[in-house]
Amino acid sequence: MFIKSDDSTGTLISAQNITVTRGGQHILKDVSLNVYMQDFITIIGPNGAGKSMLLKCILGFYKPNHGYIEMKKSLRIGYVPQRLLPTHNIPITTGRFLSLRKKCDTTSLNHVIEETGISNLLNTALSVLSGGELQRVLLARALLGNPELLILDEPAQNLDIPGQLSFYKLLERVYKERCLSVLMVSHDLHLVMASTKRVVCMYKHICCSGAPCSVAKDPEFMSLFGEEISSMMAVYQHKHMGEKHD
Repeated sequence: MFIKSDDSTGTLISAQNITVTRGGQHILKDVSLNVYMQDFITIIGPNGAGKSMLLKCILGFYKPNHGYIEMKKSLRIGYVPQRLLPTHNIPITTGRFLSLRKKCDTTSLNHVIEETGISNLLNTALSVLSGGELQRVLLARALLGNPELLILDEPAQNLDIPGQLSFYKLLERVYKERCLSVLMVSHDLHLVMASTKRVVCMYKHICCSGAPCSVAKDPEFMSLFGEEISSMMAVYQHKHMGEKHD
């Protein structure tokens, strides 16, 4: 259930007590999540934790069995899916694919092309793009509507390590320059530590949430991911942020 809100508190989306069941089994159980202006939230959890289902509910692709979602009135959302599999049977170029976006003016299109560094791909068929190139194109398309909130579902899942780093650096720059909010599902928390303001750890319900450094020490996080991942996150954040300690 969606409710449009004129809330002036800076809340873009408030999902409350979201429950989804299939075949008598819980996919999500009483999940509540608020997304605020200029937020950067990374949702993590093992396979089958319900992460993508939560995004589908927020986007309106799937109606939860219980709970409700309150959304800022006229909220502009950009969405980057987990994957897109272009087929050779539909020979569409990158430029044509972007131009199909509704309410897309030339000025905005040119800005997004430059912002995401895809000018050299405009005459290339989508079906022959590399994984990293395709994800940049999908990000560009999501940005065409000048979103207030960018939702990404494991955008770097099929990329190699250099590709992941490149994509996340681009995302971090977009986040800072546009002052938008980001809600992302990712397995690569150690790569986005510096940007993420809040981590939500899920396994059908919210196990723990908070700043990355605090979540990494949470017993429930350690039980899902192990102490090795927790230690790696802490080291990566320290080095990436360049903090100095006495």
